Amino acid sequence: MKILVSGGAGFIGSHIVDRLISLGHEVFVIDNLLTGSKDNLNPKAIFYELDITNLKDIEKVFKENNFDYVFHTAAGYLVQSIENPQRDLAINAMGTLNICELAKKYKIKKIIYSNSGGASYGEPIKLPFTEDHPMKPLNPYGASKGVAELYLYMYYHNYGVNYTSLRYGNVYGPRQNPKLEGGVVSVFLDAFIKGEQPIMRSDGTPTRDYVYVDDVVDANILAMTLGKPDGYHVATGKEVSVIELVSVMQKVLGINIGVKQGPPRIGDIQSAVFSIEKIKKDLNWEPKTSLEEGIKKTIYWMREFQNKKL
Repeated sequence: MKILVSGGAGFIGSHIVDRLISLGHEVFVIDNLLTGSKDNLNPKAIFYELDITNLKDIEKVFKENNFDYVFHTAAGYLVQSIENPQRDLAINAMGTLNICELAKKYKIKKIIYSNSGGASYGEPIKLPFTEDHPMKPLNPYGASKGVAELYLYMYYHNYGVNYTSLRYGNVYGPRQNPKLEGGVVSVFLDAFIKGEQPIMRSDGTPTRDYVYVDDVVDANILAMTLGKPDGYHVATGKEVSVIELVSVMQKVLGINIGVKQGPPRIGDIQSAVFSIEKIKKDLNWEPKTSLEEGIKKTIYWMREFQNKKL
């Protein structure tokens, strides 16, 4: 099949591209390289350096190719959303609206959308989060990602554009850029590997649900055929504090380096953990990678990557 991956040079998108190509699909990538990198691109993918906010440009790609599916992973990132909420809204909301319009016009079988879980929900009313939790985001990124899913819902109900929205926990793994995306695993590991103290923007008690990128890719592939037009959590269902996360990292690395205390980040919530019962039932998916094993794999990649950059 012919499949388009928006944001296919980015962290999660590039892993989806690799898996799709390994399964024998013809894969096309649209990416403006804002957070993505050509280093992440699979050489077998057909690449268009374009911005999804430019409807005219990306329509040419849809018109020239008869896509079966679209994996929509292109997005801004949390830090940028606070500094430039207008740009964040354009990428996440307008970009998704453009994808919806083209999916309707060119009869795409399904859009598989990469959404954020905790950022879209805001402070939990109860834990674990279930998919019916109200969306009350506390930062621009969460707001724009949540709005994008509402467009997908609307296009399905009004025009029959099929979709599945995957709401991620804190995804980590190889290719996550510590300087851009702000994932705590990549940021902390980058500092620890360099023998530096990372900045902890809390007292260490906030909790998150950390899910390894390969498990996220598994969920995306299953969503092609099994996902309903609805939202699903892609997480582990396990609540891990920052203190616990640091402990696992230091154990794997065999180090004992402290952390620096920094100011909290705007819009960060205290606790997040996700129910995964719905995705287990509908997609027969559950995570395979433990936190310790995922961190080991991420450290291996970061060391290889840094050696290549030296």
